[in-house]
Amino acid sequence: MSDNNRINKTTVLFITTIASFLTPFMASSVNVALPVISKELIVNSILLSWVTTSFILTSAMFAVPFGRIADIYGMKKVFAIGIISFTLATFLAALSPSVEFLIFTRILQGIGSSMIFVTGMAIISSVFPPMERGKAIGINVSAIFTGLVIGPLFGGILTQYLGWRSIFYLIVPLGLFVIILIITKLKGKEWAGCKGEKLDIIGSILYAISLLLILAGFSDIKNFIGELMIFVGIIGSIIFVIWELRVDNPVLDMKLFFKNRMFAFSNLTALISFTGTFTVVFLLSLYLQYIKGFDPRVAGLILATQSMVIVLMSPVSGMLSDKYESRILASIGMVITTIGLIIFAFLNVETSIYLILFSLVLLGIGAGIFSSPNTHAIMNSVEKRYYGVASATSSTMRLIGQTLSMGIVLLVFSIYVGAVQFNPGNYPQLLQSINTVFTISAILGFIAIFISLARN
Repeated sequence: MSDNNRINKTTVLFITTIASFLTPFMASSVNVALPVISKELIVNSILLSWVTTSFILTSAMFAVPFGRIADIYGMKKVFAIGIISFTLATFLAALSPSVEFLIFTRILQGIGSSMIFVTGMAIISSVFPPMERGKAIGINVSAIFTGLVIGPLFGGILTQYLGWRSIFYLIVPLGLFVIILIITKLKGKEWAGCKGEKLDIIGSILYAISLLLILAGFSDIKNFIGELMIFVGIIGSIIFVIWELRVDNPVLDMKLFFKNRMFAFSNLTALISFTGTFTVVFLLSLYLQYIKGFDPRVAGLILATQSMVIVLMSPVSGMLSDKYESRILASIGMVITTIGLIIFAFLNVETSIYLILFSLVLLGIGAGIFSSPNTHAIMNSVEKRYYGVASATSSTMRLIGQTLSMGIVLLVFSIYVGAVQFNPGNYPQLLQSINTVFTISAILGFIAIFISLARN
């Protein structure tokens, strides 16, 4: 292989890796700032959850359509537009005069991040050959979790000393840097495996609206309108699957799930895993600041533990997935993760900070061992023409899992706490909510172990 090719691959990996860092940093850093945002903008528990949920939901809603658009019109185009829109939305978020405007900008951020998520891994898979792909994916996954590490750490420090808006201001120059790299270093390059095919607009609309209705229904499940939205969303999802099986150029090729066991079970494992684990940072941020009384800086330092361990583990597990069976590596990771979730299900006012740190280390080891091999299994289970779809599907499983995870939080909070601001009077209900969500998460982790092992 020529030096020029090596330089090209390294450049592509560098650019996609920086971009992959931005969105998880934003997600995790804002979680730490939520109590301060709630106080400054006067936000109740349900609206506060939507500051996080709106970002994840829109990322999930648009991931599959943009994955298909990238396959047809070019991955670099979608990737570049995603970075530009994400950076602009981040700047607007820093100027938010109200929680409603903040949620609106988070929606715009989510749309941009979906373009970044679905194209980054697909571009890497297009550039790197199979025997090098696991290592490259491992490096990219490490960047994602580096964002999760630095997010709580810097988010807590910035919120403590400069206010929560400084988190958004920090991301803007990084986004501009990536835009410049794309313009100068990827000039003339493009990847499009399905050029000339048509976009399934009806399927895209069905998918997005169904997901929106289901999650919105979760936040208002106590009322008839909430139950109706969930019901209509489920019906819409069924219609979407039927439509995708019949249309000539589906936005999401459902046949991959029915005919490709490795692809289907790897994605299902990812879906359940992220449904069970995504709320850890969100819930512990509330627990550490409201129940334990720590300031944002200390809470951020504690929460950084999990992601720091993941950063160290992901490249190693990525290289191992080039040599050993992904099914076994991913399953071991899920076992360790589930043990950590079980410990968190028994949190109380007196829980030792050392036990919390130990559990975060377990979750970090588990996620680090699971993520890279599972992603590697998904990308290696399809032909090259499906890389965009596979990357979009992998990202979508993660995003839907995160969306459902926040949906569970919305549901539990609406039952135990209600649409009120957190205060010492409802801290017992907050703790009960946290215990309930972590119990559900541990059960989901246990299920994911066996689904992971069921892959051929």
